[in-house]
Amino acid sequence: MQSSVGIRERIDHIYPSLRPAERAVARYVRDHLDEAAELTVGQLADEAQVSQPTVIRFSRKLGFGGYRELRYVLRHPEAEHQVTFDPLEGFDLNPWDDPEDVPAKAAAGATSLIDELRRSLDVKAFRKATTLLAEADAIDIYGVENSLVPATDLFTKLMYLGLDCRLNTDAYLQQIGAGHLRDTDVAIAFSHSGSSADTVKALRLAKSAGAHTIAVTNHVGSPLAGSADVTLLTGSGAHTIYGNAIFSRVANVALVDMLYMGVILSDYGRFSTALDQSGRMIADREYHG
Repeated sequence: MQSSVGIRERIDHIYPSLRPAERAVARYVRDHLDEAAELTVGQLADEAQVSQPTVIRFSRKLGFGGYRELRYVLRHPEAEHQVTFDPLEGFDLNPWDDPEDVPAKAAAGATSLIDELRRSLDVKAFRKATTLLAEADAIDIYGVENSLVPATDLFTKLMYLGLDCRLNTDAYLQQIGAGHLRDTDVAIAFSHSGSSADTVKALRLAKSAGAHTIAVTNHVGSPLAGSADVTLLTGSGAHTIYGNAIFSRVANVALVDMLYMGVILSDYGRFSTALDQSGRMIADREYHG
């Protein structure tokens, strides 16, 4: 078994620091790797003639979060040297995790991202962005892949406020539309990395056409930010999983809500009236089964 040497080396390394009862667990695991892989924490405690908490303490001293992780590595040799990935700040995911723990981990990770958004967002830039959106003759919204989630959300919210918005899901059409904007229009682009080629090109075309430009990104020095009159930072680090920022929508959608509320407050009478009108337009679409 490939992991045998690794686990035995770990045990030998920490053995001098173990308490007598923990050494009993260490000896059993070291001498019975295959058998230990099939034992529950209670069964291992019985075999080593110690308490279950002793088994758990031994597992943690060995470098694992608990016995479940140790048992997983004993069963899956290839997992011993796997590095836990951290797709969200404060959100760790391991192959031995219990699915029942996922909701709490995801909620904690989302909370962490929103907290980072609050720390990173420049309030003056935010206010300028809401003013630009509220006063624009037309608003173009850009984003690809995962960034289409907040882009679509912003499009929906601003439409409800009676603003003239456009969102093309095709990147080529985004760029064509950008090139036809005027100096009374606004273009807003979403890109977590700030380096999505199609999104950067669209915003640059909008700026060249004379439109005001807003970038929503996680990277202040990105190409997207370089093409923007206003940059709204959603964070300060790269939160990725398998190379894609698939969780970036958490902070982006929260920022969209902020922009929506900010636009309403910029002219409360106008936009609350428009919102009421939009609601009446679709009131008959409510299902009354």
